[in-house]
Amino acid sequence: METRRLGRTDLELTTIGLGTWAIGGGNWLFGWGDQDEQEAVEAIVRGVDLGINWIDTAAVYGNGRSEELVGRALSELGPARRPIIATKCGRVFEPDGRIVGRLDRGSILAECDASLKRLGVDCIDLYQIHWPDPARDIAEAWETFIELKERGKVRSIGVSNFTVRQMDHIGRLHPIASLQPPYSMLADEVEAAVLPYCEEKQIGVVAYSPMCKGLLTGKFTIERAAQLDASDHRSRDPKFQAPQLSINLDLVDGLRKVASSLGATVAQLAIAWVLRRAEVTSAIVGARRPGQIEETVSAAGITLVDNGLESIESLRAARRDALATLPAAPQGRV
Repeated sequence: METRRLGRTDLELTTIGLGTWAIGGGNWLFGWGDQDEQEAVEAIVRGVDLGINWIDTAAVYGNGRSEELVGRALSELGPARRPIIATKCGRVFEPDGRIVGRLDRGSILAECDASLKRLGVDCIDLYQIHWPDPARDIAEAWETFIELKERGKVRSIGVSNFTVRQMDHIGRLHPIASLQPPYSMLADEVEAAVLPYCEEKQIGVVAYSPMCKGLLTGKFTIERAAQLDASDHRSRDPKFQAPQLSINLDLVDGLRKVASSLGATVAQLAIAWVLRRAEVTSAIVGARRPGQIEETVSAAGITLVDNGLESIESLRAARRDALATLPAAPQGRV
């Protein structure tokens, strides 16, 4: 599989990274429903078998459960096959189950040690601030990240969900290795300013949710959305509810023809669309069982041609026009 260098670092990432948000289970606010944990471990191992060389996770995913399962997979793989590990901190569980942003030095140091233990590693390859929340503490958080790097607990340091202004602020203290933003056909806000800024500053981009939580897999339906369990946070996501859902699925129906012309699935097309941008180092693709990553990993070999891109943009424009008639919907964060 092709690799791309992550910003100014010495990390060479495959253009597909394996995401582990969903394997954290359903017993937390942004869960994805019940998870067969052995299947999760097998999905990670299978991803490495297929050539993926890096795994993305976070302490908040299942309150540490995702990291623990990644650690189990690393143990099974052994040191010789160990992939690059990226994780995140700054989202902390309160005793009542609420998730809050915490970026003070003491909390970050404790989170880092806990992540190292759950993952079973001595050093985290890429450590990221999950959200700039609270925004007033991002400089303190970044100074702590620099300290962790100097102490050898982390190898490279990056951020997730930051604005250009926030990156510019902390980037004066130490270069930012990477940004992890949401990026897909349904969420392209980073194209206007964020991606050009990252290119200018040599900040790697590892895009999350390229398939928009499953909407762009070609396998989602109105019936399936209606059957989402309450433990699956998508049951509360406006993109998965009327009236947005029908508009989004109309786009997917149109994408089927484009994908078919390339001998690809809709999911593979969605990932290839994200990877078409030179600023993007890698697309993070989630998998809850081996069969899912077996399908989506092939997206790394798909090149979109002009007529395919034109068709996609026409479909996206029609979606934007339809959404423009709807009231604004609130957005959650994890």
